[in-house]
Amino acid sequence: MNKQTYTIGILSITALILFVANLMMPTSAHGGFVMKDRDYQLITAKQQVGDEAIYVLDSRTGLMAVFNYDPGRKAIVLRQVKPVQDAFAGALPVR
Repeated sequence: MNKQTYTIGILSITALILFVANLMMPTSAHGGFVMKDRDYQLITAKQQVGDEAIYVLDSRTGLMAVFNYDPGRKAIVLRQVKPVQDAFAGALPVR
């Protein structure tokens, strides 16, 4: 076995390992994902460039909470809780 055959074999095995590792990666959250159950709705959306937020709507109380990831704390942080009707406060009335 010469040096060229050995190098091609090592590169092929490395490519196979990287391919399998890429297939096994967990899926990440994508903006626009919605999950609805009886009392709660969860919505992910882009907040800033490269940053996503999770909006949690409580149907019973009419409150909406916004969470996002804080890399400094390495935790999900509550940003704000407001009534859902505040989002439509400036909207025109339906006639």
